[in-house]
Amino acid sequence: MPKRILQGTVVSDQNAQTVTVLVERRFTHPVMKKTVRMSKRYRAHDANDQYKVGDKVRIIECAPYSKTKRWEVVTDQAEA
Repeated sequence: MPKRILQGTVVSDQNAQTVTVLVERRFTHPVMKKTVRMSKRYRAHDANDQYKVGDKVRIIECAPYSKTKRWEVVTDQAEA
């Protein structure tokens, strides 16, 4: 099964080698037929502490780094 790749915005970089990424998704509600926005925060591994709050990043699934970290930052949107 392929690893999921998500893109979002860094909302916190206070922890060592960790960033919190807010990923927003849009979908049509099955009953109301209205576009709904939902968001979720993922904690991702940032080995070099190079990403700051406001950066657009892509994250990929990986083996667990800790209790809450199961994602890893792949690239910056500006680089891609």
